[in-house]
Amino acid sequence: MIGRGLLIRLALLLLLAAGIGWMLSHRDILRPESIGHAVLALGVWAPIGFILIYATATILFFSGAILSLAGGALFGPIWGTAWNLAGATLGATVAFLFARTVAREWVTRRVGRRLRHLVDGVTAEGWRFVALMRLIPLVPFNLLNYALGLTGISLLAYVVTSVVCMLPGAVAYTWLGYAGRSAATGDIGGLRYGLLALGVLAVIAFVPRLFHRFRAREPEWIESDELQHRLATGDPIVLLDVRQPDEFNAPPGHLPGAVNVPIAELAGRMSEIVSHRQPIIVVCKTDRRSSRAAAEMLAAGLKDVTILRGGTDGWHQRGLSLE
Repeated sequence: MIGRGLLIRLALLLLLAAGIGWMLSHRDILRPESIGHAVLALGVWAPIGFILIYATATILFFSGAILSLAGGALFGPIWGTAWNLAGATLGATVAFLFARTVAREWVTRRVGRRLRHLVDGVTAEGWRFVALMRLIPLVPFNLLNYALGLTGISLLAYVVTSVVCMLPGAVAYTWLGYAGRSAATGDIGGLRYGLLALGVLAVIAFVPRLFHRFRAREPEWIESDELQHRLATGDPIVLLDVRQPDEFNAPPGHLPGAVNVPIAELAGRMSEIVSHRQPIIVVCKTDRRSSRAAAEMLAAGLKDVTILRGGTDGWHQRGLSLE
């Protein structure tokens, strides 16, 4: 017998699918002129109506750029930016919560292999990775909202980071929309907002190049089975366990041959670690501290640093031996 919770999730998934299908077959409704007529008819409630339209369209995978242009044309450069950002944030938050509580399998299928990179990135860098993905749209904005719901980032960190990093794009598209309306009505003075918007978009477009130039290389990840095989074949590697000594020695134990360097002592013992001149695999109880340790070592100039996914817990769960 199907439980009530499962029925609710199925109903919500069907509702989302129906909404996306309806949006695809009625795209003309969200043309800027159509939005303008519908929103202005609301009078003093126009901002709230626009925010709800923007949020709904975001949830249903409609382009936010078109809505942002419409917001600038309707409300001007200042209030337009505020209402655009509010609508985008509301829609992104609802999609995030929907994926986290209801649509995990559906989102996983849609994102595919890129989801693992998202999860790894958020695990290693937290809100900084979310900021990067907002500024460099490697995954489409609407799908990214759902995908990030499957990661471990907190709701507060997700919302705050999204608001801050969506602001430049919201400003640019809002000002372009306002400049377009000004040009259509013969107001040449409004064109300066269009030039400013193009400048903001140019800066945003330059972010990926800056990122690839200055950002430290991502650490690699290794699964327990692969590491066990490498140890069995005698690969020259250093197992660096960054837990506290009492954790390192307590049952169920540590990986065979592991060296214990607590994460708090890592900076002071970096020269000792570098002297090994072998590939380093970082281990902790799960993989949270080892992720931070690996990032610290890469920033210090080490090249071959890998994280054991799942840590000693994952290793032990697979029945592999510990000392």
